[in-house]
Amino acid sequence: MTSHNAEPWRPMVGPVVCAGLRVEARAVRRGLAGTPVVVVGYRARHADRVPRGCAALVMMGFGGALDERLRPGDVLVADEIRGGGAPVRCNAAHALAGELIRDGLSVQVGPLVTTDHVVSGAERARWAAQGARAVDMESALVAARAGGRPVAAVRVVVDGPGRPLLHPGTVVRGLAARRVLARTGPALERWGAFLVSGAAGSEAGPDADLDTGADEEPDSDLGTGMDGDGGEVRAT
Repeated sequence: MTSHNAEPWRPMVGPVVCAGLRVEARAVRRGLAGTPVVVVGYRARHADRVPRGCAALVMMGFGGALDERLRPGDVLVADEIRGGGAPVRCNAAHALAGELIRDGLSVQVGPLVTTDHVVSGAERARWAAQGARAVDMESALVAARAGGRPVAAVRVVVDGPGRPLLHPGTVVRGLAARRVLARTGPALERWGAFLVSGAAGSEAGPDADLDTGADEEPDSDLGTGMDGDGGEVRAT
């Protein structure tokens, strides 16, 4: 029997953040007032947790640069996500980048590619020659579930040319990247406010899975499997 005092279910109208690892999710949450964060797992193995109803899907976390123009601690906002079939355009990329710049972050905008393995050496150079600025392991897989909703991807650079992922220095760079990631929340929520009116008609079921907690990936892993990020317009 339904309680008369029960709150009616309402669809989500703001963006939902998707993070591959718990350590990424916790860092992002530090700057968010109320935006939900879904842990989709390493290589998006739990992408089925992405809810059906929300204004936009935003992939956030760590990544690796494909060229020297991106340095550890820089933020890439993707204007295109490659690697999951047809490229997915991120039409509000420059607006999101502008909000991050307002908060004092070093931001670039450009294509992001998703792969199923760590990219290094000659392969990194090949992707860069094709115009990609960065690489990760989740964004294209999550974007494939967008169903026509706006998508965005924000990656804080940990590794890149001359700064290999499997190196003792990755731990220090990873900790610094986590601090940067924790500063992205306010800009994301300002950007998300612009999407709310257009999301009024979104529909999600009451069973939409917002599993914001456990994922089996270890928090201590600030490096393994993280690869991907780039951007083409640096703003200060």
